[in-house]
Amino acid sequence: MTDRTENPDRTDRAGRAERADRTGFAAVEAELAGRGFTRMVFELDRIEMLLDLLGSPQRAYPSIHLTGTNGKTSTARMIDSLLRAFGLHTGRYTSPHLETVRERISLDGEPVGEERFVDTYREVAPLAALVDQRSAEPLTYFDMTTALAFATFADAPVDVAVVEVGLGGAEDATNVLQAGVCVLTPIGLDHTEWLGDTIEDIALAKAGIIHKGATVISAAQDEEAARPILERCAEVDATIAREGAEFGVLRRSVAVGGQVLTLQGLGGVYDEVFVPLHGAHQAQNAAVALAAVEAFLGAGAKRQLDVETVREGFATASSPGRLERVRTAPTVLLDGAHNPHGMTATVTALQEEFAFSKLVAVVAVLADKDAASLLELLEPVVDQLVVTRNSSPRAMPVAELAALAAEIFGPDRVESAEEMPDAIEAGVALAESDVPGELSGVGVLITGSVVTVADARRLLKR
Repeated sequence: MTDRTENPDRTDRAGRAERADRTGFAAVEAELAGRGFTRMVFELDRIEMLLDLLGSPQRAYPSIHLTGTNGKTSTARMIDSLLRAFGLHTGRYTSPHLETVRERISLDGEPVGEERFVDTYREVAPLAALVDQRSAEPLTYFDMTTALAFATFADAPVDVAVVEVGLGGAEDATNVLQAGVCVLTPIGLDHTEWLGDTIEDIALAKAGIIHKGATVISAAQDEEAARPILERCAEVDATIAREGAEFGVLRRSVAVGGQVLTLQGLGGVYDEVFVPLHGAHQAQNAAVALAAVEAFLGAGAKRQLDVETVREGFATASSPGRLERVRTAPTVLLDGAHNPHGMTATVTALQEEFAFSKLVAVVAVLADKDAASLLELLEPVVDQLVVTRNSSPRAMPVAELAALAAEIFGPDRVESAEEMPDAIEAGVALAESDVPGELSGVGVLITGSVVTVADARRLLKR
């Protein structure tokens, strides 16, 4: 008897089409990777030329542009979630990705599909080749993903784009936007080889995303960072709202799965706001995100956003790889802290919001990072440490990281493993050893780099 619910020919055609899409996407990924995933060229001429050839897609929608040292992606994701709660179609561009490049380009909160990604790439690639021929340096990987994002958003179309810089600000490929709302998360020392040796130099580079007439939302900054930001605002006649003056966190309390906040926004007080993310730094990110959305939607002293909609937007926010719980008994947390500023926030959250009777850290860092400071910050809250390396070609060798860790933790508290799967297995075994009764109070923290988190996530989320 024939099954009338399924046409074998149609099913076979659909299967072939899906396989073809995946093959096409794999080819596109390979072409993009061929541009050098970590190659950086800080000039806007090439991306401007490419976008001109594409018809300036970045001008098809308003944008909210974010920079800072830490918290950019989490804040961007909260802004995206809030805007969608208010009924807007959103595009979001963040980096780096954890599992697939498609994560960098999201439509209405979801990574762009393989078919759309491939189709957009095939439209952009011939024009990119033309730009490469005319330029001394070919377009970078980040240039290409930026152009793909802007073209995808125009084609969708979106009502608003939420765009995170790749690195710095003034010379970042995203700084073609000239966005009406600019967001600066906390600024600290990082990427000093490109941005400068002082917080003032770094803040000056990041303040370059502020253009004439913009509204600027700034997290609380050190005086060194605040000065160049205020000077830039005065130079281009931008309006600035600062955390601690015009907006901020009034109260926060730990809750199951996150925290409950009372936020002072530009337009009033928003109470009983549940955010499913951990740490005072995420509360700060929430306050910044709310102020940015208020500025974009025109809220202010005489107009407050609907509180219930704000609650709805925050309740659905997420930030993978930021104290993300991926296993229980023992609890396994993934956190992408890779500089002292970020690790300080992570350690504070661990102390305030988790009551581990035993905590083991699995750490892999990049060779150009301040590994010693990261380990020194972890030492008071971690019982034992497993050092390893991640998949980046810039990963610090295990032997070098182990020697550094032994100086800080003492050799008895440090183990090493050359491969990430072995390191995670060792970390879990150490967490479970010598712990009587339930394992609910036992934890494993995998941290040190976004690449480390991505590698662990692929293993643990299978």
